[in-house]
Amino acid sequence: MGGLSMDQTFVQAPEHRPKPVVTEATGIPLIDLSPLTAGGDAAAVDALAAEVGAASRDWGFFVVTGHGVPAEAVARATAAQRAFFALPAERKAAVRRSEAAPLGYYESEHTKNVRDWKEVYDLVPREPPPPAAVADGELVFENKWPEDLPGFREALEEYARAMEELAFRILELIARSLNLRPDRLHGFFKDQTTFIRLNHYPPCPSPDLALGVGRHKDAGALTILYQDDVGGLDVRRRSDGEWVRVKPVPGSFIINVGDLIQVWSNDRYESAEHRVSVNSAKERFSMPYFFNPASYTMVEPVEELVSEEDPPRYDAYNYNWGDFFSTRKNSNFKKLSVENIQIAHFKKSVAA
Repeated sequence: MGGLSMDQTFVQAPEHRPKPVVTEATGIPLIDLSPLTAGGDAAAVDALAAEVGAASRDWGFFVVTGHGVPAEAVARATAAQRAFFALPAERKAAVRRSEAAPLGYYESEHTKNVRDWKEVYDLVPREPPPPAAVADGELVFENKWPEDLPGFREALEEYARAMEELAFRILELIARSLNLRPDRLHGFFKDQTTFIRLNHYPPCPSPDLALGVGRHKDAGALTILYQDDVGGLDVRRRSDGEWVRVKPVPGSFIINVGDLIQVWSNDRYESAEHRVSVNSAKERFSMPYFFNPASYTMVEPVEELVSEEDPPRYDAYNYNWGDFFSTRKNSNFKKLSVENIQIAHFKKSVAA
């Protein structure tokens, strides 16, 4: 990782350091989507929606198989990922991201104001048209493709198309589970700000002090995660607050319900707090697909899910998703004097 060495910026506070042994999670919902991808009848789709709804309510995430994503597309994307991170440091630095242009390579990201033990490469599946003029503080989403890496761009663009198809299928199941019209949430994604991240977690000399990614909840709508067989994804179990390890399931994807689904559902569903542990012996790779709405989306509970008996539990974000997302992204580059913005800051106090 370009000479990265362990220092105090990586050290977690004592209460957030991983234990030597993390228990493997049991009971995580494993959902077979094949009835959906095989054109199942309405009853089969309704049953899937009910499974997705229960998992979103009880866990905030679930594992899917039978998803229809070609194994060849995943293999090409993961091979491209490994080829990129195997490049010399100066080749990766040639596509380094910045605060104003947050796509490309980066090795100094912070979560909860502590540096993560990882290096990343970010890209967007759909580049928005360049603005006529860039306003102060406005982010420019333009992909920085590495040169002389055959097949890299093509493999990731193919993977992105497969992920978008899966994301809309999951979104439809979530809408159905909430008794909404199946395409009720689709309109938020017309001009989506979705992005893909390639993660590389090198072996860490002090895995008892550092984390690959610190504890957090995903700010967007859905995250579709591919992880290799090394393992390291931990989720905080709601029943007792303990961290448990999510065992990799071959050929599967992990679906995280994000904060936006929590708000849109008016707290019927809750995003899951998770983190990534590292180890001293093996490197680990993962690829999350962050399914995010248009930047101009005003975020508030869906009106069909609000009533006198169940009033809105969140104020509309007093600025749009793009502003909210920019604020969260900026905290990745530097240590802030306050906690970075969370949906809890928009939570109403509900009288008992």
